[in-house]
Amino acid sequence: MYAIIRAGGKQAKVQSGDVIDIERVKGDSEELSFAPLLVVDDKGTAVSDRALLANATVTAKVLGESQGPKIDIYKYKNKTGYSRRQGHRQKYTRIEITGIELPGASKPKAKAAATTKTESTEAAPKAETAKPVASKAETAKPAAKPTAPKPAAAKSEAAKPAAKPAAPKPAPAKSPSKPKTTKPPAPEEK
Repeated sequence: MYAIIRAGGKQAKVQSGDVIDIERVKGDSEELSFAPLLVVDDKGTAVSDRALLANATVTAKVLGESQGPKIDIYKYKNKTGYSRRQGHRQKYTRIEITGIELPGASKPKAKAAATTKTESTEAAPKAETAKPVASKAETAKPAAKPTAPKPAAAKSEAAKPAAKPAAPKPAPAKSPSKPKTTKPPAPEEK
């Protein structure tokens, strides 16, 4: 079974026994509890219903505090004499997940099975008393009147005007170029 929890504006996928770092939690309590956003049980069934998740809890034990890696921040603007140097280390709280509790997870399955049985028994008598419905072919609209085909040759000749002969395009003018000079052959080395 695993759950998705939100801690410090970030989400984490946790299982029982996992050790994770979350953003620093102030307080001296040794136990923390989180409201899960999603719980997936061992069978692979996902529970995301808010009514069920309101009663679910993920409990964790605080192991200690730690710091993240040092981050150097350097700002510089050329030709203005502006430069700033700053550093930062994020504080984290290390926790161990001790348990995931989801009360009432099996109840919706039982309700769903019961409702499907009652719906099927109610639907059967209604099907027997239902009136026969006309098929789609019987209720279809009558076909439109066929139109007489028009001669294609007469239509194409009337629609197209006589083709105009294309005028030849003038050749682009060439710019005068310098006469090419050849280089004298290089003397051979012995």
